This record gives sequence, structure tokens and C-alpha cells, in this order.
Amino acid sequence: MELGLVGLGKMGGNMRERIRRAGHTVIGYDRNPDLADVHSLEKLVGKLKGPRVVWVMVPAGAATQSTIDELAELLRPGDVVVDGGNSRWTDDEKHAEELAAKGIGFVDCGVSGGVWGLENGYALMYGGDAENVAKVRPIFDALKPEGDLGSVHAGKVGAGHFAKMVHNGIEYAMMQAYAEGWELLEKVDSVTDVREVFRSWQEGTVIRSWLLDLAVNALDEDEHLERLKGYAQDSGEGRWTVEAAIDNAVPLPAITASLFARFASRQEDSPQMKMIAALRNQFGGHAVEKK
Repeated sequence: MELGLVGLGKMGGNMRERIRRAGHTVIGYDRNPDLADVHSLEKLVGKLKGPRVVWVMVPAGAATQSTIDELAELLRPGDVVVDGGNSRWTDDEKHAEELAAKGIGFVDCGVSGGVWGLENGYALMYGGDAENVAKVRPIFDALKPEGDLGSVHAGKVGAGHFAKMVHNGIEYAMMQAYAEGWELLEKVDSVTDVREVFRSWQEGTVIRSWLLDLAVNALDEDEHLERLKGYAQDSGEGRWTVEAAIDNAVPLPAITASLFARFASRQEDSPQMKMIAALRNQFGGHAVEKK
């Protein structure tokens, strides 16, 4: 089938290649002309035969909104827009309603796989009406990993991005657990080869995972991570997960703590720890370090 793909960065560019390898035609647009097959959304839509499917892979928020607004004016009834970025699920409901007013279908799709997706396939979580999902099915089949798993119609519009949001929240907590364990192993004198301890966990243990494999890869490149600064950004989905947990009265202590740990990583001199040090000094006479 034919697909219009908007956004050809690290994820979008590799997705274009994987879909083409499966025998489909992909016409890609990106603001970077060196990456693009066409140089405007109007030209992209003009090259597709109806009913058209246009997959959007641009940053969440204003960039996604402006792209969907423009597509709403270019597409025709019966066409479908897929948002494969990391949009908030509440935005999906808004976009679906706006496009439905023009007879255009909408599917939201959470995509996981990162830079490894080209070769390994992408895990896909999508939401929308069955009729619209069916129009995109050949592309889902091209992108997913080999086998029966790795792709799910999660439910109504918004369900795909909600599922991906929760996936990323779990990812935050898992990464934090590996990071805390690594730091503790590095701290003690009795463990002389932390990297090999991590490597030994890759087989036969209950904590083996792809994230563990990636941790070993990182330690092979920089055994004590000395070339890295202890600063971790968050994409926003961890925050949305915690907000959704509050809205639904669901306790998420591990995921919430992992999000707050990322915030702490951005403080070279933690104001909170200043107060804790001051209090320990006041009540117990514990030593404080002066600047």
C-alpha cells in the first residue's frame, strides 16, 4: 500500500526504511530537505491515491497540532491520519473529533523500539475505530516484530498513547532500579568487577531483560560511566503517568519515585539536601559541609 510519512528523524527515518523493505510505498516529508521525498505536506498528499493514510511522527504538542490542522485541510473524507508520536492521550480525543468533522479518520499509535526498531521491529499500541485501524493494518504488520506479539489494538481513540505512556512509566522505574543497583555495587570495595556482575545477570536470572542488555552495552563502552554527566531528561510521559494515577487514585510509588529521581539529577547542589543537612546539624550536631 501507499503511506505518507511526516517526520523523518531517528524514528521516522528508520520506520520509512522498514516499511519499504516490506514492499510498501512510502512518501516522506520532513522540514529537513535532505531527508524528504517531497517538500511540502500538500505535495505529499497529492502523490497519494485515495483513500490516503498519513502517519505523523513529529514532537508532541504544537508541532503535532499544526501538522494535523494542515492535513485536515488537505485530506478528504475516508482518509486516515495516524499520530505515531508521543502525544498525550487527551490530545488524541481532540484530534479525532476535529478530523471526524471533515470525515477523516484518526488512529493514535504508541511506538516503542527506538533506534533498534529498523532491524528488530517496533512494538505498536494503537487506538481507534476498527474501520480506521483496518486501513492501516498492512503498515502495522510491516513495522511490528516477527511473530505473534508486539502489536495490539488497545481500544478506543487515546488507548494507544495511554498504553505507551504506562509502558514508559514502567520503563522509568526499571531503569531506576538498575541504576540504583549499579551505584551500590560500584560503591563497595568487595565487588571488583561490576560490569561482569551485570553481564552475569543476562542469563538465568529473574531480572534479565533488554534494558539489562543495553546496560551491559553501555558499560562495555565506558566501564564506570566516567564520560557521562549524571543528568537525565524526561520526555513528559512519566509525568503524565503519575498525573493519570492521581486522577484514578492508583498508587504508583515506584514509577513516581523514578520520575522524582530524574528531577534530582538536574540539581548540582540540591536545596532539599541543604535543609536536611541543616536539620541534622541542629538536632544531632552532625557535621555539615560548607561551600
